[in-house]
Order: sequence, then structure tokens, then C-alpha cells
Amino acid sequence: MLNDTHRLALGTAALAGLYRPVSHSAVQDVLTSAWDNGIRYYDTAPHYGNGASEGLLGNFLRDRDGWVLSTKVGRVLTPDSDPPEVINGFHNAWPLKQHFDFTYDGIMRSVEDSFQRLGLNRIDILFVHDIGDPDAGTDTNHHRAQLLESGVKALEELKADGTVKAVGLGVNTVEICEELLGQFEMDLILLAGRYTLLDQSARIRLFPLLRQHNVRLVIGGVFNSGILATGPRSGAHYNYAPASPEILEKVANIEAVCAQHDTALPAAALQYPDQHPLVASTLIGTSKATSLKRNIAQFNAPVPAALWDDLITHGMIAADQ
Repeated sequence: MLNDTHRLALGTAALAGLYRPVSHSAVQDVLTSAWDNGIRYYDTAPHYGNGASEGLLGNFLRDRDGWVLSTKVGRVLTPDSDPPEVINGFHNAWPLKQHFDFTYDGIMRSVEDSFQRLGLNRIDILFVHDIGDPDAGTDTNHHRAQLLESGVKALEELKADGTVKAVGLGVNTVEICEELLGQFEMDLILLAGRYTLLDQSARIRLFPLLRQHNVRLVIGGVFNSGILATGPRSGAHYNYAPASPEILEKVANIEAVCAQHDTALPAAALQYPDQHPLVASTLIGTSKATSLKRNIAQFNAPVPAALWDDLITHGMIAADQ
């Protein structure tokens, strides 16, 4: 499903105006720059602007060939007669509201609706979005039961009949991956922020399970909300909040080791997950073509192997599990 040509992928949440409005021309510039620079794997979700991301991406890919697309299930969208100006942080959101539904019917409806919004005739990868997430309110027995007692059947049918080629989880926490691996057949897990230069929590218990069940990772959130892109400057964010003094110090130490090897911190952050054979793809997202081009260049920049050895020696990253 994913091969070496898909090692770097584009996530499209920012294109739906996450945190700030985005013009149509800026969206087209980002998508065109991604395509022109060889990116062929694109990730979206109904959550991203209440379908706006799916609509934008589908319009762009419709007359192109050779792409791989993932979207997500778990949220069903319905009309909203009085939507707020900014919806779930998205400034370009469509006037809809969403509710979680991991049942058979909910997943089937979500896929049908995504096909309509995308205007495409295939979806390659389907991720169950934000299950088991305390921040999203889905870390409940009710939501788990919806998925395991009902929704899994939908995933199995969609894969068996060829509607999608691969299924898995699209989540932010390691714990739900550990819990659900082995409870239904998965191909991939999109995991955000848990396998980075700052947070390697996925390695300890999850990696052995991934090997056992033959599941690979798509890694998002490689900058941990920005600090691994900006460095330990005042106001830097880590995991969606201002970075603590301890995190600032840790990033400064990592940056110093990178400097000894003539490597920019963002380049190391982007390339770190890609070193591991369990990682099928690294996901980046932005609303600016200039940022995208810079990230692509950093992903492809030469990084000496000795950098990773030094980071291990200094206890900043773990040795291979």
C-alpha cells in the first residue's frame, strides 16, 4: 500500500483553516507544491473543517493519477442551522456539526459522505479517528463497544469488498493502540506526536506489538506542536501548550547536538521517525507553500548517521527496540 515513494506525506488539516483563515489561492499553492515536489500520499478527515479539507483535496486530485489518499471515520456530519464562525478551531469550516459514531451504520455513513465530499471514486486507507482520546471525550467503554461490537464489521466489509485497501487507527495516544492491536485486523496506525525527538513513548510497548501484528506507522506531529521547528525560543509550544522550562532545556540540548553535526533541528525532527523500519510515512501539514517547500528540503537534507548515535549516547533518544 505505502512504499518508498510515500515516505513523506501531506496532511490537510491546515488547509481547512486550522487556527487561522486560509485563502483558496494559498490552498492551491500548497497542494501544487506538494505534487510538484513528488508527494503522492495525502491525508484528510471529516473533522478537518467539517468536510472542507476533503472537498479541497478531492477537487485537486480528481484529474490526477498515482496518488494515495487516507481519510477517517468516527465522526458523522449533519447540517447546522446556526454554526459559529470558527468551528473546532477551523476558520474555513463548512456549516455542519459533528458527533462521534463508531458503529457499523456510523462508519458506513461516514464513508459514503466522504466519497460525496471528495468527489473521487476511491479511498485507499481508512483510519478510525480519535477513538480512546480523553481530550475528545471518546475514552469510554461506550465508544469502545461501538467500535468493537459493531464498527469493526464495517471496516472488515469495506476492505473485503475493495472499497478501501487498508484500515487502522488515526489517534494521538499510545494506550489505545496497545489496547486495540489484536482486537481487529489493522494495516496501519496514524499516530501523532508520540514518536518524535521529544516523545518516544510509542517505542517502549507499542513497537513490539506492531511487529507481532504486522502493522506499520504513519507518524504525524513530528514537531510536537512547533517547538521542534522553532527551537526553544520564548513562547514555543509543546503538545498544544506553552513549553515548560524542562522541555525548553531538553530541546536546547538536542539542538546543540544537532549543531555539532551541522544539522538543523527541524531536519532532525523530520527525519528521525523515518529512520525506523516500522514507519511507513511521515506526515507534514501547513497552510503555506513556503513552509512546505522548506520542510521537504529539510526531510531530504543530508544528516550524518553519527547524529543519531550521539543523541542515543546523550540519552536524548532511545536505542532501537
